Amino acid sequence: MTDHIRHRQPYANVLETIGWTPLIRLTRVTQGIRTPVYGKAEFFNPGGSVKDRIGLPMIEEFERTGQLKPGGTIVESTSGNTGVGLAIAAGLKGYKCIFTMPDKMSQEKVRLLKAFGAEVIITPTAVPPDHPDSYTSMAKRIAGETPNAVLANQFYNMTNPTAHYETTGPELWEQTNGTITHFVAGAGTGGTISGVGRYLKEKNPKVQIVGADPMGSILAEVWRSNGANKPQGSPYKVEGIGQDKLPGALDLSLIDEYQTVSDHDAFALARRLTREEGLFVGGSAGLIAHAALNVARRINDPEACVVTVLCDTGERYLSKLYNEEWMRENQMLDAEKMTLGQLLSAKGGEIPALVSTGPGASVRQALGLMSFHNVSQLPVMDGANCVGSVSESVLSVRGLEDTKVLERSVSDVMDSPFPVVDTAMPVDAAVKMLGRNNPAVLVRDHGTVQGILTRSDLLQFLMAR
Repeated sequence: MTDHIRHRQPYANVLETIGWTPLIRLTRVTQGIRTPVYGKAEFFNPGGSVKDRIGLPMIEEFERTGQLKPGGTIVESTSGNTGVGLAIAAGLKGYKCIFTMPDKMSQEKVRLLKAFGAEVIITPTAVPPDHPDSYTSMAKRIAGETPNAVLANQFYNMTNPTAHYETTGPELWEQTNGTITHFVAGAGTGGTISGVGRYLKEKNPKVQIVGADPMGSILAEVWRSNGANKPQGSPYKVEGIGQDKLPGALDLSLIDEYQTVSDHDAFALARRLTREEGLFVGGSAGLIAHAALNVARRINDPEACVVTVLCDTGERYLSKLYNEEWMRENQMLDAEKMTLGQLLSAKGGEIPALVSTGPGASVRQALGLMSFHNVSQLPVMDGANCVGSVSESVLSVRGLEDTKVLERSVSDVMDSPFPVVDTAMPVDAAVKMLGRNNPAVLVRDHGTVQGILTRSDLLQFLMAR
């Protein structure tokens, strides 16, 4: 069924809607790039990801070989998306599913798999791949101990790349009328890049296959060293892409170039694809698209055709890369773009956003207020206006020198008012305002002071950055 006549007739079941996903030109994030770049929108699949393509073929192969019998159980180690693809097909065919998943994966993915009726077992991320508690080792053990169970084994199951050779590759060839020159993809299992790469190179050996790898994965380094180096992987935040071991489904000989991309760049472009292109995607799509833009910028050829894979939907990551607090905690937001309002919101804690005193209050009351809230300075507020400031160090010294000072009004002893700045001011700009004479700034939104940021607050932010 070709893309232009899809959905004209009803389908027998949801599995028939897998594949023939749209190919969409990127026009906003490619500003200034002459080479056309297209995204294969795999989140249009019913399960929301490219992995829908491999679930049914793997199950059917187990049925064909007699390994999977009616009422059986499918076990798999998954970052989430393969589990969804398997669970959809298993549900229609009457099989049970048990999935193991690393604890770095988003809660959305765990809940999604459970929604499809799967049992989900969470395993630690920070263990070697051959450790008994790793998600792959645990899946093998469960499959061996469960009667009438099969291990889908997507990392070594050659039905995985074959599914892409038979579907994704031919779709791209037809959708680009054979003009595709560069295919950019990541590798988790290696199925997509290997299956599509093999098909495209058979059609045109000049097509370049470009791998994109997270910083911390070993795949790019293994490829660069032609297998001579077996580096140790390190943790990274992007999900479902990269590896700390070499998957059997990955054919490195098909790859012409490998790029390494940071978590920061991956998440930044995923958020841009969502906001500027209307393509709501996950972090792996941002990572691969970042590499695709690098390729397009470098070749600088309007006659070329670069295709990237938009692997899955951003709905799987609402608690992570689309959560401002999570992004700040993981230092993934550009510092120069962070505003005082955002920093004030992130500050939190038990202290109220603004602790202040009035000009008519006594010095004794002001010192008591600072002691109670464990703060070292206070703005002196007259209504909505800051008319002065007092600090614990100055008032304490003066009170010790003359106890009568404790009964005087704050207005008699206060220092200059703190600067008042808008919530939209960048943090870096506010840093320059804080010095010996300005220990804090008041942050205002629509004419109302919302809170205070001190030298200590901004220093903590700079240290975290």
